[in-house]
Amino acid sequence: MITKAIIPAAGYGTRNLPVTKAVPKEMFPISGRPVIDYVVQEAIGAGIKEILIILSRSKTSIMDYFDRSMELESFLTKHNKTYWLPKIAPPPVQIHYVRQSEALGLGSAVHLASTFAAGDAFAVLLPDQVSLEQPSPLLPLISLYEKCRTSVVGLQVVPEERLSHYGVADIGGYSSSRTVQINRIVEKPKTNPPSNLVVMGRYIFTPAIFDYLNEINPGEGQEIQLTDAMNALCENEPIGGYLYHEKWYDTSIENDYLSIQRRAYRLKNKQK
Repeated sequence: MITKAIIPAAGYGTRNLPVTKAVPKEMFPISGRPVIDYVVQEAIGAGIKEILIILSRSKTSIMDYFDRSMELESFLTKHNKTYWLPKIAPPPVQIHYVRQSEALGLGSAVHLASTFAAGDAFAVLLPDQVSLEQPSPLLPLISLYEKCRTSVVGLQVVPEERLSHYGVADIGGYSSSRTVQINRIVEKPKTNPPSNLVVMGRYIFTPAIFDYLNEINPGEGQEIQLTDAMNALCENEPIGGYLYHEKWYDTSIENDYLSIQRRAYRLKNKQK
């Protein structure tokens, strides 16, 4: 069973400046809830019991959101608004935090979780990729891991003009309509992408990933790239890919963010 998950949330959010100078992109609201709340609920829905959120020092608002507010609870009780209490209660999962003191890349952030993982396989959820599908879209990725017992990643088809913004999978063929074998990941290819399948922010890693994060050299901007560690891992053990047909939204892209706002609003009203 995969019971631990890591959510890296220490980046600057440069694609969303200037608002991210003051508001973490993970706290952008979607129908009254911040983006990261949807990701945490996705993890809980897949049976995750412990979550480690990687923060920078400017993102304490994320900690505040998942904590209790005794003053607010008292105010709501005093003013006969107790119907809000379940909605503002902390989620039913253990949440831990660690700071990434320098923005040295996604690989550096994941590496900070080695003690938290404690030799277990674990999930990684990037908080700018969100799906509203139910049940939790993390479940099929966990099922694939339990079947093959190797690291697996989520993939999705994106339009050609977006391929240069993501890691693109070079695949060795389809094992089924939903699963592929990954040979390597090409990070943000400017030309000749190996496929139209991108890594879309959901991973299950075996503890072996930390060995490769220890060994790889910093790349551009002295950042430790998770992709480099994954490619080194590919040379020694297979990495599987699960192809999502479900709709995902990249909330760092304005059109996607507006689209998920509209869909979440419709779903909320439909449930009333």
